Amino acid sequence: MGYRLRIALATVALALTASGALAADKKYGPGAGDTEVKLGQTVPYSGPASAFSSYGRTMTGYFQMINEAGGINGRKINLLSFDNAFSPPKAIEQTRKLVEDDGVLADVGTVGTTPNVAIQKYLNGAKVPHIFISAGGRRFADPQNFPWSVPMYPGFEMEGKTFGQYILKHKPDAKVGVLYQNDDYGKDFLVGLKAALGDKTKIVAEVAYEITEPTIDSQIVRLKDSGADVLLYFSTPKFTAHCSSWPARPTRSRRCWSRPASKTRRASSPRNSPSRPAIRPGPVIPR
Repeated sequence: MGYRLRIALATVALALTASGALAADKKYGPGAGDTEVKLGQTVPYSGPASAFSSYGRTMTGYFQMINEAGGINGRKINLLSFDNAFSPPKAIEQTRKLVEDDGVLADVGTVGTTPNVAIQKYLNGAKVPHIFISAGGRRFADPQNFPWSVPMYPGFEMEGKTFGQYILKHKPDAKVGVLYQNDDYGKDFLVGLKAALGDKTKIVAEVAYEITEPTIDSQIVRLKDSGADVLLYFSTPKFTAHCSSWPARPTRSRRCWSRPASKTRRASSPRNSPSRPAIRPGPVIPR
């Protein structure tokens, strides 16, 4: 999270610095002026993905630091960060307020696939920049239909393919179980995984959950009964934590574990089998 977010924040700062040289005629659009640049975003400060609220707090703190140091070209950055509760209706409501009532220059760094899907058409129709989107769905990298949307992350489908390629290389005989969120986020990952695995490695279970479900106990039971020895879960933090009941040792990721091969022999890990490294995808990021 830290690296990508720092890159995004630094890029915003550079763009705002460059804009100062182009504003000599004093003609500004909404959200920009001689003393202030107003940006907006929505973040799940509450709801099932509230673990991602750290993104909003980090960005708010970053721009506070910039402002205390004098701002950018004499302009303070006013970041309005509202709660979207990871809910599409709430995201639309809050985004309309940012655009129509507060007059922000751009929506910057809104967190979550479903909230960003909900606001994408509205922002593009209003010609408001929808940038550094904290989600990796395919639809956010579609300049022909959504020219005002610019994602921050690689596509989830591409990440899914990467996981599949790793499995083929290091554990081609795997029996793969997949837990995924039943929305664009989870489905894009699953599409990429299947494209990479093809018919070479078997997916023995595909189990979906809804973001509104209180628990995923039944899904975990189905995965356990499937005979999978490698589990990938494309999930938000609340449901990732629920997966801790899977009888396995995590392999440095909250997205992929290997089950014990037997009561006495665990599946490979960097600690006990250097010749067969465990599945180790990257860190969990906002979805």
